Amino acid sequence: MTADASVDPDDPDALRRRTVIRRARTADVRGIRDLVAPLAARRVLVSKEAVTYFESLQEFRVAELDGRIVGCGALHVMWEDLAEIRTLAVADDMLGTGLGGRLLEELVDDARQIGVERLFCLTFEVGFFARHGFTEIEGQAVSAEVYAELLRSYDEGVAEFLDLERVKPNTLGNHRMLRTL
Repeated sequence: MTADASVDPDDPDALRRRTVIRRARTADVRGIRDLVAPLAARRVLVSKEAVTYFESLQEFRVAELDGRIVGCGALHVMWEDLAEIRTLAVADDMLGTGLGGRLLEELVDDARQIGVERLFCLTFEVGFFARHGFTEIEGQAVSAEVYAELLRSYDEGVAEFLDLERVKPNTLGNHRMLRTL
């Protein structure tokens, strides 16, 4: 995609029109990692190895502007009716353009298409997610039987969802939120 010289780069509407949200490709992993790295350094997002991004690539959507990854987010299915919104990130220069909301709603649409009824997120951005229909939760959002099944997962995000003690250092200050579709 080439830049349109007649579009003001400081105009959020112009940036929104030029930004394409699509499924992630293997070539996007470097851009996703570059986008996430400063957020992981600030402990807003959890740092992940490159292999983890490749293994979960089919879960990701990216936002691309003029060939640059400026946003990303993933939908990770945890159970038949439950998925997690993961790694939702927007480049600093794209904050305030509505891009985060667009990415989130694409992931919500993906969830609906595959039959997920509830979405979980672990976040510092309570206001953002609340504006998109999420509410804070206490305790568990699954039955005891499902909880026992989820305990068998090796996925750290599932451990965070279950609020297991071993992941507490990664989740301090985060809020657990849920949205019913």
